[in-house]
Amino acid sequence: MKTQSNWQLLLVAGLLISATSTGCLQTTIGGQTLPSAYYLDDDVQYFPKGPENKLSRQVRALERYKSERLSAQQGLGDDSGN
Repeated sequence: MKTQSNWQLLLVAGLLISATSTGCLQTTIGGQTLPSAYYLDDDVQYFPKGPENKLSRQVRALERYKSERLSAQQGLGDDSGN
């Protein structure tokens, strides 16, 4: 009974070690994390096309600010003329 328990413990430990040692197949050599040898066979990830200008939201915010400021100045100019 004790030998069967030892075999089961050894089997579970072996499965646990093999399950945690496999994964993305990266390797660390000399402090560098290197890709697996099969990186050319990996699936291509899809990255949707974004705006050409990376700061498009900032440009829109500045344009909105300028237009609001211009309309506020024009509004003040109209009231002072009456």
